[in-house]
Amino acid sequence: MHNTLTLKQAISKLKNKELTHKDLYQAVSDSVQGKNKKLNVYLTVSKNPEKQAEELLDTPLAGVPIAVKDNFCTLNLRTTASSTVLDNFIPQFESTVITKLKKAGGVVYGKTNMDAWAHGSSTETSQYGRTLNPRNIDHLPGGSSGGSAAAVAADMCIAALGTETAGSIRQPAAWCGVVGLKPTYGRCSRYGVVAMASSTDSPGPITKTVEDAAILLNHIAGPDKYDATTGPHGVPDFTQYIGKGVKGLKIGYIYKDLKGLEAVTKIFEKEMKVFEKLGATVTVVDAMNPRYGISVYTIVQRGEVSSNLGRYDGIRYGNDRSHFGDEAKRRIMLGTYTLSKGYADQYYNTAQKVRTLYIKNYEELFKTYDVLIAPTSPGFAKKIGATQGAAMFGELEDLLLEASSLSGLPGISIPCYQDPKTNLFLGMNIIAPMWREDLVIQVADAYEQATNWNTWRTKEKAKK
Repeated sequence: MHNTLTLKQAISKLKNKELTHKDLYQAVSDSVQGKNKKLNVYLTVSKNPEKQAEELLDTPLAGVPIAVKDNFCTLNLRTTASSTVLDNFIPQFESTVITKLKKAGGVVYGKTNMDAWAHGSSTETSQYGRTLNPRNIDHLPGGSSGGSAAAVAADMCIAALGTETAGSIRQPAAWCGVVGLKPTYGRCSRYGVVAMASSTDSPGPITKTVEDAAILLNHIAGPDKYDATTGPHGVPDFTQYIGKGVKGLKIGYIYKDLKGLEAVTKIFEKEMKVFEKLGATVTVVDAMNPRYGISVYTIVQRGEVSSNLGRYDGIRYGNDRSHFGDEAKRRIMLGTYTLSKGYADQYYNTAQKVRTLYIKNYEELFKTYDVLIAPTSPGFAKKIGATQGAAMFGELEDLLLEASSLSGLPGISIPCYQDPKTNLFLGMNIIAPMWREDLVIQVADAYEQATNWNTWRTKEKAKK
């Protein structure tokens, strides 16, 4: 059962010689072999990853096995972005985040399934078959980082990496009952990540606990000379915000009266009282309607997709464009249309203006509140096949996340409810001003420790 360890526990046990790499990797391997055929989490598994790990005991991450979303370029390890366009693509270079991960002693155990090109919120658009939700296999894991979230939920790794453009870390984390941290845009380098929407793409950790997310973020964040959109900010030790509590903090509860969220709101209101008991002030706050974000994100993202996918012509590398799936074709066509002469002013430029209004609205709210909190998703994980015929499925499921992603803000999703009948989870989304990952970690950790919704924390408490 060593595969059920949290990142912090695994590092500690390895360094204290209470656990060997052989035993840890055997436990993870057994879990993968027993579950992957059904869940379809891993597309590629590294050869003999435990051999790499044995030499990494004295590093910060001590050689633990990490699952990596298949849009991170990994040197000499197949990277497909879950599209058959890149079916046989073996990168000759490493993405910066993976370079940092390896330098810190993390081992890439394997590459996880995702929505093809990260287009979707279900992992049903993968051209290698859908991934199933380990909490209930009749349901979807979310996306686009569905494989990474499922890998963590199923204990098929110790921790994982994903990417978010507008919900792709936090939404699958919510649906799979795990922790998903989307950093500030520019906190983690995009170099070597298969581009989706370049103005919002953000790599980040998907983990078992908030503390695990803080540990992993410590080692993958920071400026990068190969990515001009990374910020110059230094990387603090995010783990120092674990255990600080929320006493005296001002929390704004947003989207409470949004139509269509009534069932979730009823559950959520009860959970917000946890923060009041912990000493924070909670106020219901009016924020700019997130529904405008659907149109803004659709236009901006499609425009950037049409540009970014233009390089996949089958000449420089990969297979030709006939291998694009239906979702990629739809997004390329819509993006090209909105950017075309005569239409850019009507659609794309207008969308960017509304995007600026979101940014200003958040700036105004953060003058009063330390963090803003809302449900991560409008509801529980949808059933298999829910995306069929639903062209706007992803935008609607990411309704509550798009505005903060478009604004570049850091956010974290943590489990805040588990349905005893279906075993499915709801997530709580906590966002803060740019570069204040410390606040989302601090607040999320306080909630996690004060409640019993986190599977691994609950087990840890039971042992004590």
